[in-house]
Amino acid sequence: MTDFELKTDADGVATITWNVADKSMNVMSLAGFALLDSLIDTALADTAVKGIIITSAKKDFAGGMDLNVIAKMREDGGAKGIFDGVMNMHAILRKIERAGMDPKTLKGGKPIVAALPGTALGIGLEIPLSCHRIIAADNPKAKIGLPEIMVGIFPGAGGTTRLVRKMGAMMAAPFLLEGKLSDPKSAKAAGLIDEVVAPDELLARAKEWVLGAKDADLVKPWDAKGYKMPGGAPYHPAGFMTFVGASAMVHAKTMGVYPAAKALLSAVYEGALVPFDTALKIEARWFTSVLMNPSSSAMIRSLFINKEALEKGAVRPAQPDQTVKKLGIIGAGMMGAGIAYVSANAGIEVVLIDAKQEAADHGKSYSEAILDKGISRKKVTEQKKAEVLGRITATTDYAALAGCDLIVEAVFEDMEIKAEVTRKVEAVVGPDCIFATNTSTLPITDLAKASARPDQFIGIHFFSPVDKMLLVEIIRGKATGDRAVAKALDFVRQIRKTPIVVNDARFFYANRCIIPYINEGIRMLAEGVEPVLIENAAKLVGMPLGPLQLVDETSIDLGVKIAKATRLAMGDAYPDGAVDTVLFAMADQGRLGKKAGAGFYSYDEKGKRLGLWDGLEAAYPVAGTQPELTEVQHRLLMAQVLEAVRALEDGVLMDIREGDVGAILGWGFAPWSGGPLSWLDMIGAARAVEICDRLTAEFGDRFKAPTLLRDMAAKGDGFYSRFAPKKQAA
Repeated sequence: MTDFELKTDADGVATITWNVADKSMNVMSLAGFALLDSLIDTALADTAVKGIIITSAKKDFAGGMDLNVIAKMREDGGAKGIFDGVMNMHAILRKIERAGMDPKTLKGGKPIVAALPGTALGIGLEIPLSCHRIIAADNPKAKIGLPEIMVGIFPGAGGTTRLVRKMGAMMAAPFLLEGKLSDPKSAKAAGLIDEVVAPDELLARAKEWVLGAKDADLVKPWDAKGYKMPGGAPYHPAGFMTFVGASAMVHAKTMGVYPAAKALLSAVYEGALVPFDTALKIEARWFTSVLMNPSSSAMIRSLFINKEALEKGAVRPAQPDQTVKKLGIIGAGMMGAGIAYVSANAGIEVVLIDAKQEAADHGKSYSEAILDKGISRKKVTEQKKAEVLGRITATTDYAALAGCDLIVEAVFEDMEIKAEVTRKVEAVVGPDCIFATNTSTLPITDLAKASARPDQFIGIHFFSPVDKMLLVEIIRGKATGDRAVAKALDFVRQIRKTPIVVNDARFFYANRCIIPYINEGIRMLAEGVEPVLIENAAKLVGMPLGPLQLVDETSIDLGVKIAKATRLAMGDAYPDGAVDTVLFAMADQGRLGKKAGAGFYSYDEKGKRLGLWDGLEAAYPVAGTQPELTEVQHRLLMAQVLEAVRALEDGVLMDIREGDVGAILGWGFAPWSGGPLSWLDMIGAARAVEICDRLTAEFGDRFKAPTLLRDMAAKGDGFYSRFAPKKQAA
């Protein structure tokens, strides 16, 4: 079956229907583009055809371009291959836009309308933007927009140039620079599309428009004589202010480390100074530049190709379907309540248990609060709220767990309490029920000792807040069986999160990497490094939060608890005494972080962060000589990256893709880099070892290069060339 089909009705309206076989949503390939081109040629050449409708046979229009294709263009043809391929796309969309009209009189063209039944993203919106009218079905679940910036590129098939010329730079900015997505009615209100109709009227309305369209309806504003860019071009007084402001805004948001945003702005600015067709060529050149940048290729690989592969079960054991039908959650605190919400929202029946009915009810009210917020924003209906809450049973009665096929325990981080809960649950659930513990620090293998069925015991580590964080870390204990892993993966897929599976070890993977980052920041503070330098160095290298702000957000008393437990377990080998001195002193003063309104930062009565605590300098005097920015950044990055390498070396990480995807989604590791292992590939193992040796000589063995990294440096290997699945090694 072909990706596109053309049928012409008795009234002379040709309908080109997009329907990619074996895909739940249409994605564009090079072959698909070639076919669309030929069908457009056929329809334009057919004298019986009066106009064209481009639509989809699926419930959505399109999910975008297949980024594997774009990656292959780079591999096969380099910069020239990308540029030529993109210019070919421009030619096809320009053909749609001009639709056979006389280039001088702009008359005689055939009207072409895009009829969108649902979601239209990326190229799925760039094609409609080249059509003469965009009509969307009134589908509140549909998303319309250009999200390319989120994976390290920008709309390169004319979307950037067309949207700016259609809306103006300022109005287009949220859609281009932030990847903002809108439902159809919001998209129409913003000027992104032209019309919204009832779903069952979509094709009839599209046909009506085609048959009634006049020559003037087909001419794009930028092709008409006397066109002026909305909001002003760069040389216009108003436009000048817009572009100056946009440059500052982009730098403030990207800290200069995301090449796509700067390239997009350059394409917009330069394109606004020239005729439309020249602007398309400029857009293609900047798009090529971005795709040739290692940052963009790493982001595409991690945030699209690898993320999608993990979500589709790339590491799932071969087991029968393990879809969760009834879920039991023990512990109705913030974590348990969050798990209950995302599960019930995904259609799963949930039993939420706590020691007291009041606590269980409070846990359920967490879901109600989220749903009420959705109602206030018109994202949730009262019916939807009732359905979700109706799936949650809040109780103290363990007998209600009968029939559950998965249990998630989310009680206090205490071995004895968790062991007691395990035994109580197993006394009432069936023999095939999988038991998962949501722990961030306690070894799964040790916790499984309380279970009568250790092969059915697994760790599922959620990140807080559960409803917003995308990553779920699944931890395999020594006795954990394949069915338990499959169950956890299928559950994570049901609740629409991204999973990684790791082997059991202290702190697993995410916390193993993020704790050293926090600790390194605190160490530098104690050494007399300016706290502003520490925090800004982190942000300038792409971390969403500096280490001092991050420990405030997660709470200083939690850091104290983890430190005490780790020291107890490691004894004389414990390496972080200097960090504990600072943490314990802060805790003793009641500065427990954001939740207490006092930590490394100061806060107002509403919890808004005001700035670094003015008492820090007295407590930790600033040294007269400050380190170079690069040195601070290397310390903060290597503290995380070396743990990722050790996790791979120790077998905690079983798939290199999980190391990068987990780092970005779990704690926000410099997304521009594609993840810690991608960053090492970017700078090269030899350069990484050189940095490690220098840091080790000055700051100690925590920066010592792992044997694996030294071996790779000696052999000139990269992590992806050595460890990635063959087809993923690009």
